[in-house]
Amino acid sequence: MRINKYLSTAGIASRRKVEEFILKGQVKVNGKVVKDLSCDIKDTDIVYFNNNIVRVSQNFDYYKLHKPKGYVTTSSDDKDRKTVMDLMRGVHSRVFPVGRLDYETEGLLIMTNDGEITNILTKPSSDVEKIYMVHIDSGITKDEIKKLSLGVDIGGYTTKPCRVLPIEVKDDFSKIEITISEGKNRQVRKMMEAVGKNVTLLRRIQIGEIRLGGLSRGEYTKLNQKEINYLKSLKKK
Repeated sequence: MRINKYLSTAGIASRRKVEEFILKGQVKVNGKVVKDLSCDIKDTDIVYFNNNIVRVSQNFDYYKLHKPKGYVTTSSDDKDRKTVMDLMRGVHSRVFPVGRLDYETEGLLIMTNDGEITNILTKPSSDVEKIYMVHIDSGITKDEIKKLSLGVDIGGYTTKPCRVLPIEVKDDFSKIEITISEGKNRQVRKMMEAVGKNVTLLRRIQIGEIRLGGLSRGEYTKLNQKEINYLKSLKKK
């Protein structure tokens, strides 16, 4: 198993992030610093991250968290802002967020130490759908909805076709459900900006078959067996 996959599967971080750790010299194999991303880990090798032994376990933990606004989706923050890890202090296993929600966005985050699932859900080619509830401070026309659904330019990139469902439309307030299958940085906000709309609330309510449900802001819960089975089914695709 390649060293980056080994570390991500062990729950250290996403494969992309552990590559940064490797290149910074934070990883050792059998006591020696390894910066070669092509290094293969054998069953007899002992791997260290920050001088702590890392072992791949098949006992993974899966949670869903309702991230509030005002939290960053990282393990730590150099600006000393609150992170989603502050909300998971009652969890004793080392879990990490799958993907990101920006500082002002709330809603569903999956938290796990299953690195393979993290890689599957965050890779650019992932076609797992994410559903967002969007509030804006104006109306929205059928033409604007059609434009959003066909794809809009969000700064040198045209979004893929998506589903846009108006839930409530008034002159000074509209509620819209948007389903996308990609995850560009601040994508939904930029999509709304592309049609001249100001977002007042953005909440992710579903990832694949996993729903936010009735979780209050800042609350988390373990995934049930049906939700876990869904995540595991993604490994077989």
